[in-house]
Amino acid sequence: MTVYELPHSASIPPVPSSAKRTSGILLPAFSPRRKGDLGIGDTLALREWVDWAAEHQVGFLQLLPINENGVEECPYSAISSIALDPIYLAIEATEIPGLSAADVANARLNLADARAASLVDYPAVRRAKRNLLELAWSRFEDAAAAQREDLARFGREQSGWLDEYCQFRWLMEWHGEALTWDQWPESCQTPDKARAFLAEQQALDGATVAYRLGYYAFVQWLCFSQWRALRAHADSRGVKLMGDVPIGVSWHSSDAFFGRDSFHLDWWGGSPPESMFLHDEFLQRWGQNWGIPLYRWDEMEAQGFPWWKQRIRRLTEIFQIFRIDHILGFYRIYAFPWRPERNAEFTHLNHDQAAALTGGRLPRWFMRPDDTDENRAANRRDGDVRLRALVEAAGANEIIAEDLGWVPDYVRPHLAGLGIAGFRIPHWDCNEQGHPLPGNLFPECSFATYSTHDHDPLGAVWNACQGAATRHHGHHSNKEEADAARGASHALGILAEFGGIPKPADGFWPRFSDGLQWRLIKMLFASNSRYVALMVTELFGLEARINRPGTRGGDNWRFRLPWTLTEIRADSALTAAGTKLASIIGITRR
Repeated sequence: MTVYELPHSASIPPVPSSAKRTSGILLPAFSPRRKGDLGIGDTLALREWVDWAAEHQVGFLQLLPINENGVEECPYSAISSIALDPIYLAIEATEIPGLSAADVANARLNLADARAASLVDYPAVRRAKRNLLELAWSRFEDAAAAQREDLARFGREQSGWLDEYCQFRWLMEWHGEALTWDQWPESCQTPDKARAFLAEQQALDGATVAYRLGYYAFVQWLCFSQWRALRAHADSRGVKLMGDVPIGVSWHSSDAFFGRDSFHLDWWGGSPPESMFLHDEFLQRWGQNWGIPLYRWDEMEAQGFPWWKQRIRRLTEIFQIFRIDHILGFYRIYAFPWRPERNAEFTHLNHDQAAALTGGRLPRWFMRPDDTDENRAANRRDGDVRLRALVEAAGANEIIAEDLGWVPDYVRPHLAGLGIAGFRIPHWDCNEQGHPLPGNLFPECSFATYSTHDHDPLGAVWNACQGAATRHHGHHSNKEEADAARGASHALGILAEFGGIPKPADGFWPRFSDGLQWRLIKMLFASNSRYVALMVTELFGLEARINRPGTRGGDNWRFRLPWTLTEIRADSALTAAGTKLASIIGITRR
């Protein structure tokens, strides 16, 4: 056996015994395929993956946010903190009342190219699903009495958020879905004016307005019904669904429009400048501008955090575990005084020039930086108050903290004290001497993974470094090449050291292989972390990327698996991946 083959169980450190140890697969809801889908993953495709997870002893499926995005593709820019995106609905005659098998078959035929494509075609998929849902709603008056009553009950029980959401969707439809609410006529730009406008239209044609409001409630009823059914199925198979809570919502959201007292609408959240973005001058100079409105935390706290508690409680109807995106933003967040649409104006400006365009305001930490002991203590206190409200709302459900980036030293001890598991990425957790922290020393209350949706999968990371190291091995034409070669070799050395892989005697690292893949996976799963997870791309040795931070469009948020689960089960090589994973889960007692 070579050092790159799958090691025997004796080659890993002693594994702690804990009933809480578990493992998962990161599988964006848009990525799985199934026979008969409409060009994107859906709840029935995820149901198949729940069964696969149960068969292979996988404890949870980790999803990205599933809230409604309107016309956006990014799942972190929702137009509602609660409403679910109908793009993930399984459209079948057996799932959607009012549709026939012929209706769905015609849609499949029209979507033939999108269904076969390697990436999600969002415009085509949204258009097709919208047409089918509109058709189903037009026939719903003929639905069974029990279904009509269930929809009415849903409307009554969810009215605290659903009424305003439906009004907002109607306003979007009226004014054009591509327009943000500040582009609507002045007569609709405040909640009171918008409600008055709606009342005027109801007086003119109440039946039509009621029909359109009813449509949006109907779609949300379908969404919650399907996702609750998926949760029930997952529960029955002993698999947990892991959700994702974005740090913010879209500026163009129902929440920001109707709940303005809870948001700073003239500041936009993001992250500070980073030198790693070598080919993006804006990111190096200014940082990432995500375009999310900032919270008026003082107002939320005075009210007892009702908005956050409602958001979390609705989430726990579907998910038993959830990840809080950019949890650092609960302590302090980097803020921009301009919207992302204006970024290009500021790319080449210095601070004085930028201030001249913003009335003197510049990007800064909000509310305060971590530049003094006093400020750090204040930020920690703020985070404590806010996160305890979330912990209370979560109840017995489990919280994971996305705490990556430049993490203040007070954050991780504080999260551990709250029982919130933070991330551990092995090749990032190095000591002062540059050695990775051994997995058996990872905190028990942590979530270990090699990559997130914002990073290359493990194989791509390895091969990129191997290529750079090999290209410049021993013969550098300039300092830049020499630095690149040393950096790439160092990165490979860190991964190899974590995985117990000897450095090659000749200095030439091999390309990523099946043996390397499973050795590294095994060492990750043997770590002391309560949770470990692989991206689905890493399970099958794929190098596709899910998202490239700081960019829009392209292949972001569009990755689809090349196969259905039926095809995976029929392929011996693909089936072997699940078999190996199940074996490692057993050996490492997850």
